[in-house]
Amino acid sequence: MTERTESAERLSRPLIHLAQLVGVATSYVGMTNDYHEISDEVLIELLAALGIDASDDDAIDASIVRILDERHRRLVAPTVLHTAGKEDQVLVNTGIMQIPSATITLENGEEYDGELEPGAGDGSQAYEIDGHFVATASIIIPADLPIGYHTLHVTAGDKTQDATLISAPERIKMLPAMEDAQLWGWMAQLYSIRSAGSWGVGDYEDLKTMMVEARRKTGADFLLVNPLHAAEPVAPLTPSPYLPISRRFVNFTYIRPEAVEEYDELDDATRAQVEELRAQVAPLNDDARIIDRDVMWRVKMHALWLIFKAGRTAERQKAFDEYKASAGEGLEAYATWCLCYDKWGAPTGDESSWEKRLNRDSREVRELRRQFPDTLDFYRWLEWISVEQLDRAQKAAKAEGMHIGLMADMAVGVHPLGADVWWNPERFAKGATVGAPPDYFNQQGQDWSQPPLSPIDLENTGYRTYRQMVHDTFAHAGAVRIDHILGLFRLWWIPAGHTAKDGAYVHYDSNIMLGILALEAERAHGVVVGEDLGVVPAYVSTSLSAHGVLGCAVEWFEQMDGKFRAPKDWREYALASVNTHDLPPAAGYLAYEHVELRERLGLIEGSVEEFKESAKAEHEAMMTMLVDNGYLDPKLLEDEAANEQQIIEALYRGLRGSHCKLLAASIVDGVGERRAQNQPGTNNEYPNWRIPLADGNGKVVPLEKLFDNPRLQSLTRVMQGK
Repeated sequence: MTERTESAERLSRPLIHLAQLVGVATSYVGMTNDYHEISDEVLIELLAALGIDASDDDAIDASIVRILDERHRRLVAPTVLHTAGKEDQVLVNTGIMQIPSATITLENGEEYDGELEPGAGDGSQAYEIDGHFVATASIIIPADLPIGYHTLHVTAGDKTQDATLISAPERIKMLPAMEDAQLWGWMAQLYSIRSAGSWGVGDYEDLKTMMVEARRKTGADFLLVNPLHAAEPVAPLTPSPYLPISRRFVNFTYIRPEAVEEYDELDDATRAQVEELRAQVAPLNDDARIIDRDVMWRVKMHALWLIFKAGRTAERQKAFDEYKASAGEGLEAYATWCLCYDKWGAPTGDESSWEKRLNRDSREVRELRRQFPDTLDFYRWLEWISVEQLDRAQKAAKAEGMHIGLMADMAVGVHPLGADVWWNPERFAKGATVGAPPDYFNQQGQDWSQPPLSPIDLENTGYRTYRQMVHDTFAHAGAVRIDHILGLFRLWWIPAGHTAKDGAYVHYDSNIMLGILALEAERAHGVVVGEDLGVVPAYVSTSLSAHGVLGCAVEWFEQMDGKFRAPKDWREYALASVNTHDLPPAAGYLAYEHVELRERLGLIEGSVEEFKESAKAEHEAMMTMLVDNGYLDPKLLEDEAANEQQIIEALYRGLRGSHCKLLAASIVDGVGERRAQNQPGTNNEYPNWRIPLADGNGKVVPLEKLFDNPRLQSLTRVMQGK
């Protein structure tokens, strides 16, 4: 029988003890129930990424002592979590027989007037530091403490220490409309859907139109789109929306110039210039082969500069100034990085690159800001306009009657050379990237090239980075989908220079991060969906459910022992869909395009024939499930190609047969598109994130005709239960 746990001998080793002390897992069980122990080399390098020396036996022993001493020397942990409505205890390190006291400053600056009484410790043994023994006591946090990010002031003897006290709801409330019913909506890649007014790429005005039309013509309650995080300031632009420059800010390349309020006030000559620029890229809207962001942005950026330089009224300038003040240092970080990129070129990662040589406090950076104040302000302005247009889209969706409106997608990380990492490098681990271990769908594993947030920095700063990001995402959406929500529990870290196979899981404090999600969702009256696909430990599913976070049920992944589970047996608290952006649309998947693509790109490990047979068996098992549950007439399987649309609609009847609270229909399945948006494990070998929306015949489907498309309307009736 395969060994499932590490031996006592291995667990007794100082290196293993040190790794586990700071949350680095020393073994794991993979998707196929395969057991792995992490090599010493990988553990040593990942500890180094956390700033912990494990280079030899003496260093390991010294690191263990230092960490334990630091934890016992402090009165209280830097960040503590309180569940609103319940009485909690916060552990305090005190001298023997000392009784701690505490006060709380609320996030609004007022003092909490409730009493904070001392409590018992956790029963742990006293720990010796500097010749004195430290024991544990506690402070009782009352149940009536309001939700928010407060400051806990703890005193014991002659020592005083502050901690961030996060008071969060126990769970995210269900929207009233979801309590006794299912809500359904569409999912789409915004950039891929163009209208006559687009500049070659779908934009925020298209998003507004899409949501209003989706509600008006199909009755949908939400639209899930690709991440809208911030991008580079000048071309070439990174195609993947899951590799953003910053997760705090939104992508200004999606601005519609004509929708900027100042556009209507342009003089005739400037307006003519903008119109001529628009004419240059208008033909891109008819290209069914590829999305050309770079050409679009070179032209659109020129138009936006003309509008920016035309000026604003005093009232509008006041609104702009207020936005800059509220966005604070984060906006300065992104705008400054954009200015450096604009004037000095794209960061390369080489030691000679400005991104490596200079930091936010460098003299050269300060001089550049002084030399180009207008350009710096232009990048601030672009972000302001982006927020305005995105907000208008969400308000229009809600005004039309959508219960949720926009469902934003939050990427798991950021670009390693982007603004977030450059401005605040201390927030990220150095010398490691995030990815995923090998599984059935990605047999070589995945390296997403993103540096992971440091769990040590998160704790020491009150999870400020994560709090800001969640808050800013909810500011423009009615729901947030968290990509790879398992990353709140553990992330697969890959040391620099290693393949995705040679990594290890690093654990995070999921209770605090889920508490932040609950707090921000409560304030936004929003919904949280966690993408929890792949290997999901039982404790993760239990925790997500307890916090009111919906999971994901993907029909093609709902398998067990070679059979597909009936939709009626899927979990209730989930967002159900037929596929994901990492799979071909249903028409392509049914025609085995995923097999052909992986074979062509050399992504299949082992026998190609075995993989093809496995895909065929999966296909047949899905058809069997659909027939057995009454979603599909078996006669249609006599000629699958001729009955493609009916078979796809049977897949969606399966969604309707589930008890899942949210159902998502893919726009690509509504029009018969066959091409995948993304093939994991590839970069430029496949045009990832650059596929325009087209029908099964390869013809562009413009936004003006999208929701009147007969095939999409037929799928709509399925989603409506008709």
